Amino acid sequence: MQPLAYRIRPKKIEEVVGQQHLIGEGKLINNLIENNKMFSLIFFGPPGVGKTTIAKVLAEALNIPYAEFNAATDNKERLKQLIKTAQLSTDYIIIIDEIHRLKKDIQDLLLPYLEDGTTNLIGLTTNNPYFSVNPAIRSRCHLLELKPLSNDDIKYKLIEITKSEEIIKNKSIHDEAINSIIEMANGDLRSAINLLELTVLSSKDKEIKKEQVNLLHSQTSFTIDKNSDGHYDTLSAFQKSIRGSDVNAALHYLARLIVANDLESICRRLAIISFEDIGLANPLASIHTMSAIEAARQVGLPEARLPLSNAVIELALSPKSMSGHEAIDLAIADIKKGVIGDIPEFIKYRPINPPFKYSAKDPNKYKYQYLPDNLKDIEYYRPKENPNTYEFNLIQNYKLLKSKKIKG
Repeated sequence: MQPLAYRIRPKKIEEVVGQQHLIGEGKLINNLIENNKMFSLIFFGPPGVGKTTIAKVLAEALNIPYAEFNAATDNKERLKQLIKTAQLSTDYIIIIDEIHRLKKDIQDLLLPYLEDGTTNLIGLTTNNPYFSVNPAIRSRCHLLELKPLSNDDIKYKLIEITKSEEIIKNKSIHDEAINSIIEMANGDLRSAINLLELTVLSSKDKEIKKEQVNLLHSQTSFTIDKNSDGHYDTLSAFQKSIRGSDVNAALHYLARLIVANDLESICRRLAIISFEDIGLANPLASIHTMSAIEAARQVGLPEARLPLSNAVIELALSPKSMSGHEAIDLAIADIKKGVIGDIPEFIKYRPINPPFKYSAKDPNKYKYQYLPDNLKDIEYYRPKENPNTYEFNLIQNYKLLKSKKIKG
């Protein structure tokens, strides 16, 4: 028997749940259907939000023949066959799943036929096409984002299923049970339907309660593909929560990464955060973080959560300073622009009879010019004063050294 999610897939655009920004009276998808027009499109968004469904419904509503191509598994020969079919048709659509994985030789084969209108393309991806899809393909398509479904959207569909499907409508499903399924599905309608079907088929009871759902599905459907945008979104949210000193949000995103079993990404990101975001405001936090990372790698997950959580809490609650990060970026930017100049003679390496001008005990050492002449007044280090940080003392010393140089 076909899975329930497949059997009840919408056949008409008005049956699609969610995506009200694209579907509905006066919206883009409806306008394409009403005007009998088709353009190459790329649908991008998380799993289970309707990318494949909308692509097929659109093609069928326009009465345009179409074929499916999976960029991860199908080869160049299959695409050649589809193009031959397209050349015999007035209109044709190739629906390419996982378009971000399209190999270069297949892209090269496809491009001229997109250019001359032999076929239209509907690409599907969970990744951000602005980064993951070849610009040559991307420039020939309109990019349409499909947004995560709301809990209300998913609940509406599940209740509709409970009233119409024979295997389900003969059972009484408590509202709390449906809510549990929705929570576990994490915005993925297909996952929610599969969870509902499995719950009903695996239970002999006439009533389906929340406890049965929780017992059967002890794990939610939350996953992170380490090569997907969702993975990088989580890492970004993790760092920005620490930077914003929201300790609870930081722990939440740490938990996501732990559940995804991504220890190495956590360790690398924490090391970066400790120097980039906290920096000189609390140098001890960097030492503690590197110690926690070493311990986490030694013990592995799940025990690694203990040193990692300690590090995250300290980093989130520490004062912040990006002065070191900003300073070196300014210096690197000058080098890349060719703003360099000649190194002063007295600090050049001269192994034979060096013009040694000073020693560490020289009281005038602060007055000498160490930068090239054309950069002598440049200031890369531009800290913001915060009296509650370790860096405050560094700033006072920095000001003192500058004053000595000026007086000298």
